Amino acid sequence: RDRIQALGEEDNFWKAGPTGPCGPNTELYIDRGPAFGPEGGPRVGGDRYLEYWNLVFMQYERDASGELRPLPKKNIDTGAGLERIAALLQDKPSVFDTDAFRPLIEWAERATGTTYGAADRSDRALRVLADHGRAMTFLTTDGVRPSNEGRGYVLRRIVRRAVAEGTQLGLAVDAVVTLAGEVADRWGDAYPELVDQRAAVADVLGAEAEQFARTLQSGRRLLAEVIAATPAEGTVSGEDAFRLHDTYGFPLDLTAEAAADAGLRVDTGRYEQLMDEQRERSRAGAGTHGGDDAASVADALVQRVPTTAFVGYDDLEVHTVVQGVESLADGRAVVVLAESPFYAQGGGQVSDHGWITAGSARGEVTEVIRVGSGQALVVSGLVPVPGDEVVALVDVPARRATQANHTATHLLHWALRERLGTDVHQAGSYVGPDKLRFDVTHRGRIPEDALAEVEAMVVSRIAEDAPVQWREMPKPDADALGAMGLFGEKYGDVVRVVSAGDYSRELCGGTHVSRTSEIGPFTIISEGSVGSGARRIEALTGTELTAHYRRQAEALQVELDQRDARIAGLEADLKAARRGTLDPRAIAAGAVEVRGIKTVAARIEAAEADDLLAASDAIKQELGSGAAVVVGAQVGDRAMLVANLDATAVDAGLSAVNLIREIGPIVGGGGGGKPQLARAGGKDPQRLNEAIDHAWTLFEKGEE
Repeated sequence: RDRIQALGEEDNFWKAGPTGPCGPNTELYIDRGPAFGPEGGPRVGGDRYLEYWNLVFMQYERDASGELRPLPKKNIDTGAGLERIAALLQDKPSVFDTDAFRPLIEWAERATGTTYGAADRSDRALRVLADHGRAMTFLTTDGVRPSNEGRGYVLRRIVRRAVAEGTQLGLAVDAVVTLAGEVADRWGDAYPELVDQRAAVADVLGAEAEQFARTLQSGRRLLAEVIAATPAEGTVSGEDAFRLHDTYGFPLDLTAEAAADAGLRVDTGRYEQLMDEQRERSRAGAGTHGGDDAASVADALVQRVPTTAFVGYDDLEVHTVVQGVESLADGRAVVVLAESPFYAQGGGQVSDHGWITAGSARGEVTEVIRVGSGQALVVSGLVPVPGDEVVALVDVPARRATQANHTATHLLHWALRERLGTDVHQAGSYVGPDKLRFDVTHRGRIPEDALAEVEAMVVSRIAEDAPVQWREMPKPDADALGAMGLFGEKYGDVVRVVSAGDYSRELCGGTHVSRTSEIGPFTIISEGSVGSGARRIEALTGTELTAHYRRQAEALQVELDQRDARIAGLEADLKAARRGTLDPRAIAAGAVEVRGIKTVAARIEAAEADDLLAASDAIKQELGSGAAVVVGAQVGDRAMLVANLDATAVDAGLSAVNLIREIGPIVGGGGGGKPQLARAGGKDPQRLNEAIDHAWTLFEKGEE
């Protein structure tokens, strides 16, 4: 008993959130001896006592009022840190000294010429390279692609931190990416997919690392400006530190180190406050649930009643019994049925809508919430009581359209892999009655001819009228059939395999048509980027496609009806522009000659982006040979920039693309082009003057 320390609810009580399952927990520590610190147990802190195991006694449910009620199904959730146990068994001071990480640290030592153990700062960077290098390799191999949401954002932050720490040690960006190859060499025997996808992983990580390296370079320049503007022995503001992190992904510790080297400190308190505010905004934007919202109530209710049997694969109308009800503050009710024909959102497919009736009373089912293997309905217009016999009816037209889109998504996935290669994987989807949206891993834009071929392949399979079947089987049997699953989904021992003909097999719990011909007409309406290494395809089927064509025809008719008026208006605008106040000669008169090149940077008025380009041409013509022009204007609610150089200026070492890359981010955007002509657009026209001033600075310094 003298080795047991009670630390109270703050330290030894686990909860998922303000409401829901919770319970006391116990943590197991090992005493590593006096070399690691003083006696006293975990209570004193330090490195001597290492936690390696944790058990949560999940026995309560906390409701919205804070009251704890016993869970009807108690359990013990236990977990051990595998690498911590390895450190103990191998008698190593930390997990980074075990055979899991030490080879990667040794690689980083060789690549950077740094010795592990020489300095705390370089040690941390080496550990980050090892840990993040392994994580980014496995995540990318498993199909995650860098993005600004979900697991894609996790990967993006991991890659950025690895690049930041690597460059801090003088490691080139492309060398950071080769760390993925080292991971494949070390773990490839146990995880052969690391070897199989080595090239694809390198492409994805390389593109993300290169993109961030440019951002990091800009961030370091801004950091230097911030430090230079801060009085000696002063404080870098939390706002500046947050801006460096939020805009450029610049880690706080790098900002703090650079500030310390200059004899400054950072207002980390204000920085953390701004970070907390951003997290709150993110949670609010993501729809974080409060204690009395439908999701929280459903989670608690489902725990207290028998699990609902889903019968909606075969039946869209059932007579059933209400098992549990909770009223919401807005008058809606959360209802759990004994049997339900309503599909709960999952696997990309939206939940069903429909109705439940009790006698002459009728309520609308507006949402179906999945809770583990059960579900709860959100009902408006009716608050039944437990024991009521009700009729549950799915909105049949919406369900039919949804399942047509779901089967079409499977066919689209098959066609993409056939046409673009088997390294294409699903990265997300939306399947509803209105459309289907399918995200796939793929570098670069899918060519129009390839997309047209993919569409034709899907249409051909639909016309074949092949059967669509599903059956449950053990997971190993599904793997042997080549059935594809979605990364991030957790599958049990028995899975549901949906097959279309003899060519498409996927693990899927969603609803589908019985034959491919039931999908009806199909067309792809858009393809675009959703982040580095991922593309998004949207498509329509059935009546929604017919409605889409009708809307297009109506819009075209309106366009034709207004054509003459628009042409007349454009002609009037053109005449007005020609009579406008822009005087290229006057602007050219303000040119500054730098090393033989006549440079101009000016903010002007322009109604359209093309007007800005025309103005830059006119100014350049006035300047004559050896001209470099940067002009900017507010067009609508956006900032537009044009860099226009003649061949002499380019030969002198200037580049329109590089100028735009430097000044475009100032107005909150970016752009591109060629050495003689480049354009950018941004969302912050208030900073146009700042961008123009920076262009003058670049000209004066002779920087590209």
